Amino acid sequence: MIHKSIQLLLVLLLLAGIPANADIKLPALVSNHMVLQQQCDINMWGWASPGEKVTITPSWSKKAVSTVAAIDGKWLVVVKTPKAGGPFSISLKGNNRIELTDVMVGEVWLCSGQSNMHLYVGRFGGEGDWRTGVDNYEEEIANANYPAIRMFTVDRLTSEVPLDDVKGDWQVCSPQTVAEFSAVAYFFGRELYQKLGVPIGLLNASWGGTPAEAWTRKDVLVAHEGLNEIVKRYQFIIDHNDSIEAAYKASLEKFKSDVAGGIITGAAAKNPPKAPLLKGGHKAPYGIYNAMVHPLLNYKFKGVIWYQGENNAPLAWQYRTLFPAMIANWRLDFSNGEFPFYFVQIAPHRSQNPEIREAQLMTYRQVPNTGMVVLTDAGDTVNIHPTSKQIPGYRLSLWALAKTYGQKIPVWSGPLYKSMQVDGDKIRISFDFTGSGLMCKGDSLTHFTICGDDQQFVPARAVIDGHTVVVSSPDVKHPVAVRFGWENVPMHNFYNKEGLPASPFRTDDWPGKTFGKN
Repeated sequence: MIHKSIQLLLVLLLLAGIPANADIKLPALVSNHMVLQQQCDINMWGWASPGEKVTITPSWSKKAVSTVAAIDGKWLVVVKTPKAGGPFSISLKGNNRIELTDVMVGEVWLCSGQSNMHLYVGRFGGEGDWRTGVDNYEEEIANANYPAIRMFTVDRLTSEVPLDDVKGDWQVCSPQTVAEFSAVAYFFGRELYQKLGVPIGLLNASWGGTPAEAWTRKDVLVAHEGLNEIVKRYQFIIDHNDSIEAAYKASLEKFKSDVAGGIITGAAAKNPPKAPLLKGGHKAPYGIYNAMVHPLLNYKFKGVIWYQGENNAPLAWQYRTLFPAMIANWRLDFSNGEFPFYFVQIAPHRSQNPEIREAQLMTYRQVPNTGMVVLTDAGDTVNIHPTSKQIPGYRLSLWALAKTYGQKIPVWSGPLYKSMQVDGDKIRISFDFTGSGLMCKGDSLTHFTICGDDQQFVPARAVIDGHTVVVSSPDVKHPVAVRFGWENVPMHNFYNKEGLPASPFRTDDWPGKTFGKN
């Protein structure tokens, strides 16, 4: 009896916090101009008074579906979508009525990652600002007349607990709206629209300078050996946040004082103390997942494109585990099957070690229904944000068009290392994605090295032989391993004849610079 009384009291307390006869409220994603994934069961959801009946009538069927809001006010109903088309309308009726208009049905993609995904089409800031716009941005903006492409940018936010909604709105693609949208996402979506001829929805959730653990659910990190240390370190920061922040502010003030007093001069005066990781920061584990991924879980999409990894390069060995764990986390939580997950391998840059590219290549090899874009020909040794964003957008679309939509494309990747065979004093390398043949853009292949049992790599001669490459050196009589592009800036000249560059690789598995680091 006491137990039932406590239950009743809890219910009454909960109801006291919810206004009676509340209007239907929708999440930001469910609004005018949105694109819904075609020919599938999509979710419509929101909030209302507990017990309130919510009826939804889409114009494409005229068949109403109803549900009742739960005790916490939440409701969700499944609606079947037709073939691509539109514009449609959707009527929602409860204590109030909402009419959603200009709703399209087509192909929806979630576009995520860090600054190279976040980078705008247009120019914001002066020279040296990372948001300097893509190549030919003025022309790209002027020609962005694609009303069937719709764009949603999730406002950047972190949270210690999972949230249910985001801020943002659906924009119709035009010269007036495209400038502040993700360039990679836009160029990817434009290619899909031009090839498929259906409405395209691009959901952009990206944030510069973020590591993959920020995009991963907390208990996923905790459950993985080798990743749980990330959460433990962050818990220490939470417990000592005030003292860490105070120490940083004190060191920053001292730095400013020393610069003003001439104690610190020259190049050192341009390098203030690095800001530490603090509670709620955008580099903190699971915070972005809570605020920018969890609220999207009800929205149906076709697949994900991803451009991230720069922030995990110092711990590339850990990324071998972290990146696949994040992908598995998203696939489980979105309840959308083993959806396509296509990502960009980190472009050449002086700060990006080869082990981060290897971790990405390993992820492609080990995780089903993934694809990897190689950008060795589109990097910048100084600028970690290459402005030729048309290239990754186009190459991501090749993966989607070939693997997701079944279009007849001869080859959709550059050569990827498959196997090696020692043949006397030479090593023969075989590849996937050789297309109509292998090609050298120059007099001879570059960036190949070879070694013997001493593990001392030396520059090698590499010769294309059919769909393989034969590697040798007069200094290595008994070769055991080959490496290609194994450096921070692997801007090589090895392609397939379709013009797609080869990924850096190594045939050995010896511990590298980030081995064992967590």
